[in-house]
Amino acid sequence: SPERLQAVAEAIRAKGGVAHPCAVDLASANAAERVVSAAKVAMGGIDLLVNCASLTHNADFFTVTDEQWDDAFAVKVMAAIRLCRTAWPELRAHGGSIVNIGGIGARTPKPFSAVTAATSSSLLAITKLLAEAGVADGVQVNAINPGVIRTPRIERTLGQGDAADAIAASLDSLAQSLGSRRAGTPEDVAELVAYIVSPAGDLLQGAIIDLDGGATKGM
Repeated sequence: SPERLQAVAEAIRAKGGVAHPCAVDLASANAAERVVSAAKVAMGGIDLLVNCASLTHNADFFTVTDEQWDDAFAVKVMAAIRLCRTAWPELRAHGGSIVNIGGIGARTPKPFSAVTAATSSSLLAITKLLAEAGVADGVQVNAINPGVIRTPRIERTLGQGDAADAIAASLDSLAQSLGSRRAGTPEDVAELVAYIVSPAGDLLQGAIIDLDGGATKGM
């Protein structure tokens, strides 16, 4: 919500950081133009686009409705397509980067994560094709597949009344049941993004990196 977004921005500023919130519904067709325009006005240009929005339904393939499929693709896939397309001229001008956040469901689809599998797979395909275009245009494009990550959404799913240590234990147990060392944190993902777009990660192009503690065993 705009209120929660503003609260996060204020918390960042209180710690000495810089934040320019722009509240939009990414499922809307004009959201990308609004975000890119706001970023250009606030910062004078765009060097990095991280597509990390997601809407999913943890349900069996046969129980997911058409509306739920449409909503999920609108937020995770169509929004990313529009943002990449709209921000591309700025990224090309600045030698910028795109990092798409998919999910390990794209690598190892399961019946209960059909929506995540389909939307994340689409985002990975977009990553690969844009990476090829990025070689010519000087835009770095890569993707990360997180595993179980402790986000506010998954905490709400587990139960708002539970103690923090109980939620952490539940998430670690879930991650370990999937073959992972532990559940991840948003900071784990953010630090990998920072590495990819740093000078040290300059050779990464079209890479799909699984950040899941070893859960994905495929080649």
